[in-house]
Amino acid sequence: MIQSRRNFLRSAGMVAAAGALTACTVTTSGKTTTLTLNTAKVKAYGQAGINAVTTILSITAVSTAMGAPAVAAIEAAGGALSVSLSAFATQTNGSLTVSYDNTDAKTRIDTLLVDLNNAAVALRAGLVAAQQTVTNNVVNTAITTFNALLTVIDAFEGMLGISLTSVSGTQEATALSTLAVK
Repeated sequence: MIQSRRNFLRSAGMVAAAGALTACTVTTSGKTTTLTLNTAKVKAYGQAGINAVTTILSITAVSTAMGAPAVAAIEAAGGALSVSLSAFATQTNGSLTVSYDNTDAKTRIDTLLVDLNNAAVALRAGLVAAQQTVTNNVVNTAITTFNALLTVIDAFEGMLGISLTSVSGTQEATALSTLAVK
């Protein structure tokens, strides 16, 4: 089977990124490359997104200023993220080994990342609307939470080799702490 250039680059990036992480291992046997992910870290990233949605929507002045349609979109994105995280946690049961021919496990990871990004997009739209009417000191908490979520997404994409992340371990830890993820 011939891989597309994009899939090859992504696979190579995943191998390179995973090799840099102490909690991940990469092995190759013939044409099969196997990546073992730190599922606790992946679950923490998903939980960070759920916590960001909850925190921002709990700021009454912000959620009111966003308007009902934006809040509904954020709640829907948060709900989808929660379902993805639950499915990931159920499938992995604390550990995950992904072979490049294991599309089911890869799909779970990709879905979790897509849902995390969708929650961020919905939050961004709502926060733009809220900034028009909410005072800076109130909306700043929501923006800090949102920025922490963006840092977590960047770290997650970097771990998967999708992007070249510049997120340090300290920045990642601070973002997860801001989002109440241990």
